Amino acid sequence: MKLFVRDLTVIDATYLDAQRGFVGESYIVDVILTGVLNEQSMILDFSLVKKQIKAIIDAEVDHKLIVPHASSRCSVTLEPQRTQVNFKLNDNSYIQLKCPNEAYCLLESETISIEVLETYLEHIIMLQLPENVGALEIKLRSEVIDTPFYHYTHGLKKHDGNCQRIAHGHRSKLDIFVNGEFNGHLVQDWANRWKDIYLVSSDDIIDKGDLSFIVKSNDVEKLCTAYHAPQGYFELLMPAHRAEVLPKDTTVEELAEYICEQTKKRVGNDNVTVYAYEGVGKGAIAEL
Repeated sequence: MKLFVRDLTVIDATYLDAQRGFVGESYIVDVILTGVLNEQSMILDFSLVKKQIKAIIDAEVDHKLIVPHASSRCSVTLEPQRTQVNFKLNDNSYIQLKCPNEAYCLLESETISIEVLETYLEHIIMLQLPENVGALEIKLRSEVIDTPFYHYTHGLKKHDGNCQRIAHGHRSKLDIFVNGEFNGHLVQDWANRWKDIYLVSSDDIIDKGDLSFIVKSNDVEKLCTAYHAPQGYFELLMPAHRAEVLPKDTTVEELAEYICEQTKKRVGNDNVTVYAYEGVGKGAIAEL
């Protein structure tokens, strides 16, 4: 007997890739449980599937930086409170972070893929399920988006929850309307501009000399950012060309307003409406 739950939750996270750098993703989670019926004539109560499995997924991977710990490009230094990650990209530049331990998911893999994540989640979740559940299948899928979209990574230092983590991300749809008409050219421009981008507030930029770790030396211009948040102190160094510095926070509300303002400058007196998404099915609307 099998039990299934589609759209159990959405994982909003970022992984490290040698070519793309930070890759923000939003994975929709589907679950299939195989087992025998318990004393309630169920494999597992749907409320427990939704609460228990979602809680494990949230704790393990959601709003985290997923790191290919087994990669020769990656070095990880674990400390009692914070972990440092150095990751070498294909162009010999580096992404370096030092963050509270809970900001990372370290996977013993050379690269990160949907299949690697599915296998990891299946293993850790099965350990916590009742004995009558004999098998678990986790399927991750991306939202079907028929228009241009972008992947972005950011951190929100003012957030009380896990959004404060300096490198978590989203795969996000964007809708721009000019005088009520969808404008695919403008959307494509933003999708190109924010392809695998790191978005950072200008308030969080620091000098590299203020970082608490040794900076890997290369000729690439670097961006350095750091902040204190409720979970601890977060630091990040990365190639500047892979980031965009914004004059405001990087909440989806501020991103929608920023895109709307920038678009308004292009179209002049026309009316602009922006639907900026943060992952799947949620976001903010700005109008000018």
